[in-house]
Amino acid sequence: MQMKTKSFFLLCCLLFVSLVIYAERPLTVRGLCLGAPAKDDVPAFVKLIDEKLAPDSVNTLVLRIDYRYEYKSHPELRADNPLSEADVKKIVAACKRHNIRVIPQVNLLGHQSWASQTGKLLEVYPQFDETPSIKLPKDYKWPNADGLYCKSYCPQHPEVHDVVFEVVDEIVQAFESDAFHAGMDEVFYIAHPDCPRCKGEDPAVLFAGEVTKIRNHLADNGKELWIWGDRLIDGKTTGIGLWEGSYNNTHRAIDLIPKDVVINDWHYEKPHPTPVLFAAKGFDVIICPWRIPDVAVKEAAMMKMLRENASDEMRPRYAGIMHTFWSDARTFIDGMNNTTEKGKNDPSVQTFKELVKVW
Repeated sequence: MQMKTKSFFLLCCLLFVSLVIYAERPLTVRGLCLGAPAKDDVPAFVKLIDEKLAPDSVNTLVLRIDYRYEYKSHPELRADNPLSEADVKKIVAACKRHNIRVIPQVNLLGHQSWASQTGKLLEVYPQFDETPSIKLPKDYKWPNADGLYCKSYCPQHPEVHDVVFEVVDEIVQAFESDAFHAGMDEVFYIAHPDCPRCKGEDPAVLFAGEVTKIRNHLADNGKELWIWGDRLIDGKTTGIGLWEGSYNNTHRAIDLIPKDVVINDWHYEKPHPTPVLFAAKGFDVIICPWRIPDVAVKEAAMMKMLRENASDEMRPRYAGIMHTFWSDARTFIDGMNNTTEKGKNDPSVQTFKELVKVW
């Protein structure tokens, strides 16, 4: 009896120690998402990778490129002062030095405009616009009349994927990446009555169809798809709201898209526990803070707690955390180096600095 008691005590000790060790392991994905640096800032950005990001244990870098690259397949879509292939290779080389996974992002479906500024895709190809009747005059100020600000392309236009997939393939190849981030957040205009192809359609089916089409195209080339998760959350039932969740019924697409799509679950004001939703549906999920240090720290702790208490099936799906920075890359560089008051005092820079202490 005494031997059994000792054995049970030892087993409990081992279990406790293993749980503590597991809880203290760093999160699998320790990521940063920010806009690609301006051409002149590439050397400073490479230095930042070497001297700040790598020592801070960043192992995943999502760079928002959109059309700020010298695309050869579609030069008409190049933004002003785009990055060259040589610029990109300098960033890629720095990431390779430190085993940082770099993933390029081009916004697909939504975010084809910003307030009064139409994005390059719809500027060059206005026939792809889901809402051609909604005009964006140059003197128009955000928010738009309906309180929203980002147009969508029509996912059912017969020529849109011929263009965007060539862009996707080129940027993924330039970054030598095994994944691509398609954005797909804040898709407010979908199945719109102005669209001759999409009006009357089910928004969830349309959204899921676009995710699946992009995923399948990438999978054919051995690449992984990452997207933001807000359109897959019922914003009304959860109370999360219009921006971090969906009010236009796209949330039902969560049951219609392939399970190997990686979900970036962004929450900026509160650490909503929605990673459980995505993991329970079979997705790998990465939680994403922004500019409130306390929220970022709590989200990191939550992901560790979820992994500690999850089943063997669910545990790997809690994939980690990724900080999102939405100002220009120069501000981030300056903030990390403490070279300007603007950068040093930026709340998102401060949030990142607190996050790296705990992840």
